[in-house]
Amino acid sequence: MSKNVSIKYALDWTTILLYVALVFMGWISIYGASYEFDQASIFDFDQRAGKQFVWILTAFGIGGVLLLIDSKMYSFFSYVIYGGAILLLILTIFVAPDIKGSRSWLVIGPVSFQPAELAKVATALALSKFMSSYNYKLKNWKDLIPLGVIIFLPFACIILQNETGSALVFVAFMLMLYREGMNGIVLLIGTFAVLLFIVVIKYSIVPMQIDRGSLGIVLSMGIILLMQFGYAFFFTKHRKEAAILVIGSMAIAVISFILNIWFVINYDYVAIIAVAASCIFWIVIEVLNHYKRYWFVVLFSIGSAIFSFSAYYLFEEVLEPHQQIRIKVLLNMESDLSGAGYNVNQSKIAIGSGGFWGKGFLNGTQTKLKYVPEQDTDFIFCTVGEEHGFWGSTLVLFTYWLLLMRLLRIAERLRDAFSRIYGYCVASILFFHLTINIGMVLGIMPVIGIPLPFFSYGGSSLWGFTILLFILLRLDAARLERMR
Repeated sequence: MSKNVSIKYALDWTTILLYVALVFMGWISIYGASYEFDQASIFDFDQRAGKQFVWILTAFGIGGVLLLIDSKMYSFFSYVIYGGAILLLILTIFVAPDIKGSRSWLVIGPVSFQPAELAKVATALALSKFMSSYNYKLKNWKDLIPLGVIIFLPFACIILQNETGSALVFVAFMLMLYREGMNGIVLLIGTFAVLLFIVVIKYSIVPMQIDRGSLGIVLSMGIILLMQFGYAFFFTKHRKEAAILVIGSMAIAVISFILNIWFVINYDYVAIIAVAASCIFWIVIEVLNHYKRYWFVVLFSIGSAIFSFSAYYLFEEVLEPHQQIRIKVLLNMESDLSGAGYNVNQSKIAIGSGGFWGKGFLNGTQTKLKYVPEQDTDFIFCTVGEEHGFWGSTLVLFTYWLLLMRLLRIAERLRDAFSRIYGYCVASILFFHLTINIGMVLGIMPVIGIPLPFFSYGGSSLWGFTILLFILLRLDAARLERMR
C-alpha cells in the first residue's frame, strides 16, 4: 500500500526559501528604486513598495492554494486552462486600453492584470500534457507541428496586442524541447538566422560602391558559403570537393572584380550567383555519389539566402520604429544617448557608479534623482548595482543560479513525463527572463521590456512566476506522496 506523506514534509523547502529570498530582495530593491525623500515607511501603501507588499502577500496566498490542490488536477485541466488563456488573450486585444501603444493589460477597477503572464503557465501545462500523452515521441519534424501550434497561438495573440517582449518569451520553450529530444539542427537554424539578421542589418548601411550592392548581403552570402565548406570539410569525407568550393568561390569573386573595371556590377547579384553555383555543385555531388546528406545543405543554403534578402524588409516593415532604433543602438549603428539609448546608458552609469561595495541602501544618486526610467520595473537590477555594488549584484545572480539549479534537479528527479516536462518549461522561462533582462540592463541585449523575475514591480509578473513555481512544487511533492 502507498504511504501518505504530509505535504509539509513532501515540499522542497530549499526552493521555497530561495523563492522567498528573491521576493524579499526584490521588495527591498523596489523600495530603494521608488524611494522619495519624504517617504517614511516601506509599508506606505501610497508608494510602490507598499503596493508590492500587498502583491507579495497575495502571491503567498496563491502559492498556498496551489499546494492544496490535488496534483492530478493540473494534468487533467491542462487543455481547459490553455483554452481559457487563449480566449482571454483574444479578449484583451479588443477590450484592453491603449497603454504606451500596447493593448496587453486588462483593467478591473483599481487592479491591472496582464493575461500574457497566465498564458506562459497555460502553455507550459498544455505542452506537458500533449508531450506526455500515450505513444508521443519527439523523433522527426512532423512531431514538432502540434507543439509549434500550441506555442504559436499565444505568441500570435500577444503580438497582436503589440507586446513583442512578452511574446518573445515563448521562444524559451525551445530549450525544453531540446532537452526532450528535439534535433539540435533546429537550434542551429535559429542561431544561424539570428547571425544572418545581425550581419544584414548592421552592414546594410555600408555600400560596396555607389549602387553596387550592400556589404551586409555580400557578407551573409559569404557566411553561407563558409557553412557549406565547414560541413563538407569536418563532417564528411568530401574534403577535395570542399576545396573546390573555396577555389570556385574565390574565382567568382576575382572575376567579378576584374569585370567591374569595364561593367557596372551589383555585388549582391555576384554573391547570390556564387551561392546558387555552390548549391548546384552539391546537387551534382549528391547525384554522382548517392550521398543523402547534401540535400539538407542545399535547402539550408537556399533558405538562408532568402532569409538574408528578406531580413531588411522584416526590419523595416514588421518592427515598430522604436524597436528598430533599439536594435540599431545595440548594434552601434546609431548613438542615441538622449533617445532610445538613454535608458541603457543611464543604467550602465548607475551600475558602474556602485563600484565593488555600492553606495549604500537608499544612497544611490542615479536612482534617487530618477535618471533611469522604469527603474523599479524592467531596469530594477541597476538599483541593485548602484546601491549594493558588485558584491550585491553577484549575490542576487548567485541566488538565481541556485534556484535554476534546484529547478533542474527537481525536473530530473520527477519520474512521470508530465511533471518533468513542466519542470523544464519553468526553468526555461526563468532562464530566458533572467538572461534577457540582465543583458538589456547591461547593454548587451536589445531592450524588449520583460521583467526580472520576483524583482520587478507589479502583481502580474509576481503572480505569474509564483504560479509557475508552486505548481511545480506541488507536482514534486506528489512524488513523495506516492512513495511505497
